[in-house]
Amino acid sequence: MIGERIALAAWTALVALQPIWYLWLAPPANGRALLALGLVLPPLLLPLLALRRGTGRALLWIGIIALFYFCHGVVAAWVVPAARIPALVEATLCMILILALGARTRALKQAQARRVPPPPDAA
Repeated sequence: MIGERIALAAWTALVALQPIWYLWLAPPANGRALLALGLVLPPLLLPLLALRRGTGRALLWIGIIALFYFCHGVVAAWVVPAARIPALVEATLCMILILALGARTRALKQAQARRVPPPPDAA
């Protein structure tokens, strides 16, 4: 399913963005890049535990977590001028991820509606 692939690709890009952002593009002003990375990366990696049971549950958790990272990206773009580009990339990836999950859910509901037989007529 294409929505699932797009969501997983956006999640992977979001995970890859964090070390690039905090270690190279816009390190924190206090110089504690590893601490910042240690705070932002683990929540993104938590859905790996749910992948054992299938992508559906993992994608649900990824979508929930992405809402927080969207907020983080918007706030960082607004407050930290040096981090504006990676922050906007983060917010954009989160929007792509959430839109892809919405498309996936819609496609699953439509497929389920086609499979369910109509109810028998009451005579």
